[in-house]
Amino acid sequence: MATKTVADIDVSGRTVLARVDFNVPVKDRKVANDRRIVQALPTIRHVRERGARLVLMSHLGRPAEKGFEAEFSLAPAADRLAALLERPVRLGPPGVIGPAADAAVAAMKPGDVLLLENVRFHPGETIADKAKKNPDRKLTADQQDVLDAFVAGLSRLGDTYVNDAFGTCHRKHASMYGLARAVQAKGGPAVAGFLVQKEIRYLHEAVSDPKRPFVAILGGAKVSDKIKLISSLLGKVDRILIGGAMAYTLLKARGTDVGKSRVEEDQVGEMAALLERAGDRILLPADHVATDDFASGAPVMVDGVAITGACMGMDIGPETIRLFRDEIVKAGTVVWNGPMGVFERPDYAAGTRAVAEALADATAAGAVTVIGGGDSAAAVEEFGLDDRMTHISTGGGASIEYLEGRPMPPIEILDPL
Repeated sequence: MATKTVADIDVSGRTVLARVDFNVPVKDRKVANDRRIVQALPTIRHVRERGARLVLMSHLGRPAEKGFEAEFSLAPAADRLAALLERPVRLGPPGVIGPAADAAVAAMKPGDVLLLENVRFHPGETIADKAKKNPDRKLTADQQDVLDAFVAGLSRLGDTYVNDAFGTCHRKHASMYGLARAVQAKGGPAVAGFLVQKEIRYLHEAVSDPKRPFVAILGGAKVSDKIKLISSLLGKVDRILIGGAMAYTLLKARGTDVGKSRVEEDQVGEMAALLERAGDRILLPADHVATDDFASGAPVMVDGVAITGACMGMDIGPETIRLFRDEIVKAGTVVWNGPMGVFERPDYAAGTRAVAEALADATAAGAVTVIGGGDSAAAVEEFGLDDRMTHISTGGGASIEYLEGRPMPPIEILDPL
């Protein structure tokens, strides 16, 4: 997707509406992990240092969309951004749009930064998703009015639009799509920020022109969440390594005893057909770390591929770690999405840690390593290996949909090069 970026336009003297992803963890009214805010800094600094007034927009969590809720306020994000920029960042009014927001923007000077309140406080932000529940999958007249009013209220605030919120680029939300179109309709540019540019570059290059061998690593709980991704990657990769709970559905489809491990029974038949189509391109666990009691049971080593009795698989075993590492360290490109086990518990973190360490070693040897956001990104950070990866995506769901080849309307609407 060849889109213009903020570097391709002159923002001097403009009021820039930048959609960012400050959907960060908050504890005791303070940001607990500021990685997403830090990732947006290059765009933020570029805009304000060139004399533009910068109005930032983001969501946080899943409020009821019926007005202000203190629990979901972006005040902690504004405070953290102010600390990072070493300058004030004003927080917009609780109503997101309206006369108070108009006045706040009108009072801004070149270089000022304003963060609007959580865009999901307004029902117009996500109302396009609700159309999917209608019989004809279209907005009702009342829903369209709510959406139009919200987009109009946002578009009054600026004359330039920048999308730097990759984590939400798979959703056709008002501040991601409708606002970009509204700015374009009045003659303003709608472009990508540096983070979105970076995400597109690495995810696109990973699948369109990868250094070989190309290895994908998939994990997590549900294979049903990643069927399309597996199918899409099969024709592009040299190997797919599968761990996590999703591996047990595939093992059962292969006829292996998996004990009490989590299995999506309704997916077993489809996985059997997929495995037949994949041949030796899919590598499944050869041994496991298991337990007979998820809440309090001790870990049990399962030396072979079969899990018998009342045990359930919780992590890949040492032989699988060796097999997976051998594939990773000789790869030219690696894409990873999903942990190998319940890495949040020390007894079952060895597999995920070993994969992260193998990726770090592969990067050092010249491989391109792309971490697809979500739990994989959290694990890499937890293990202190984030600075040893080529790229860590800020969007788990968005990165999956991009790799699957699904449409990304908020990116596609941006001004082309």
